Amino acid sequence: MAANEQHYTPERPSFDKPVKLLIVVAPYYKDIADNLVAGAKAEIEEAGGTWELVEVPGALEVPTAIGISDRGSNFDGYVALGCVIRGETTHYETVCNDSSRAIQLLGLQGLCIGNGILTVENRKQAEVRADPDGQNKGGGAAAAALHLIALTRKWGARTKGIGFKPAGESYRIAGASDGSHSA
Repeated sequence: MAANEQHYTPERPSFDKPVKLLIVVAPYYKDIADNLVAGAKAEIEEAGGTWELVEVPGALEVPTAIGISDRGSNFDGYVALGCVIRGETTHYETVCNDSSRAIQLLGLQGLCIGNGILTVENRKQAEVRADPDGQNKGGGAAAAALHLIALTRKWGARTKGIGFKPAGESYRIAGASDGSHSA
C-alpha cells in the first residue's frame, strides 16, 4: 500500500537571495484547496521565501494564470494547486491531462513550477493527499518549485553562446537603419 511506503525527499534548498513564488489555486473543493495552500505556504516560508496567492475558477485555468504572470511579473517560481475528482463523464480526463500537459510545457520553457493539482478517484484520496499533518501535496509542490529555482540559480548565469547571442556580447540587429548593430 502506497501510504506505508517510504520515499526519499531531497534536503530543502537554501538561497543566498530570497525567493518569491506565486501560488495559483483552483479552489473548486475549498477545504482541500485550503489545506494544499497551507502546506505550500509553510514550505515556502520554511525556505525563507515569500509568496503571493491568486485563485482561478478551475484546474484548466491554473497554467494560463501562470503564463500570464510570467509575462508580466517577477516571480522566481510557481506552485500550481487544485483538486480534480473523477466524476461520471470524460471531463475528468480532459481536465487532468490538459492542465498537466500545459504545466509541463511551461516548465520546459524554463518556468519553475511545482504541480500540486491532485487527480484522484474520490474525496477520501484527496483528503489524504491534502492532510496538513500527512503527505500534504501542496507542500510537496512548493518543495519541487524551490528545487527548480535552486537549479535555475545554479546554472542560470552560464551561457553557452547558442542562438543569436554570442557569449558575452549584446544582441546584434541585422540591417538597422542608423548603422548600429546592437540593441
